[in-house]
Amino acid sequence: MIEIVQALSLALIQGLTEFLPISSSAHLILLSQFAGWSDQGVVLDIAAHVGTLFAVVWYFRAHLMKLIKGEDRHMLAYIVVSAVPLGICGLLFAGLIEFHLRSATVIAAASVFFGIALWWSQRHAASKDLSWRVVVYMSVAQCLALIPGASRSGVTMTAGMWAGLAKSQAASFSFLMAIPAIGMTALYGFIKIVKQPEAVAWMPLLIVVFGSFIAAYVCIHFFMKWIERIDFVWFMHYRWILAVLIWVAL
Repeated sequence: MIEIVQALSLALIQGLTEFLPISSSAHLILLSQFAGWSDQGVVLDIAAHVGTLFAVVWYFRAHLMKLIKGEDRHMLAYIVVSAVPLGICGLLFAGLIEFHLRSATVIAAASVFFGIALWWSQRHAASKDLSWRVVVYMSVAQCLALIPGASRSGVTMTAGMWAGLAKSQAASFSFLMAIPAIGMTALYGFIKIVKQPEAVAWMPLLIVVFGSFIAAYVCIHFFMKWIERIDFVWFMHYRWILAVLIWVAL
């Protein structure tokens, strides 16, 4: 029963926080600390990422079909190229991040700093067209998401708005960037499983995949619906509270 509850909690938190600019890693650390749970393992971690990947693909399915048919070659090139800096940084610094940056201090500090940057960047949000210059900004910023507590969606939206995109434009491309980014994360986890196989409990695995899919899809739907009316100062305040909780708890 505990495995089911832990799997459902992991699915909901990963799904709801993956695309909001509030850092999924910070929430998962707090959950495990308060609940007294051990690390969920690589298999369930991959399952959660696969669920969120399915969600963003399904939400943008019409747009992605146009890309597959070759109707928007520029956007397809933008999405593919956006993954390159993250892939390079991930290969170069994965060990450093995994063993030296996953601390409460780093996560809390990153949550505060990038929360302020997110709030400030909305002042520059306009309605410029997506261009290679903006794509480069957002792609390089995505590398900062390797820092636990930064939030991938948060840093990419911050860069997009700073470059002049509207909130909805920045969020939309940030979510499209998530497709190769989450795919690479899942692949990295799969390689770790091949090197160090883990036992698989199928019920928790299925719960994590479907739960994170539903939670992520609902989150994307309503976030995109309301984003232009949301003042990002609330996300900044939320991240400050989260940082304080992390420092107190850990």
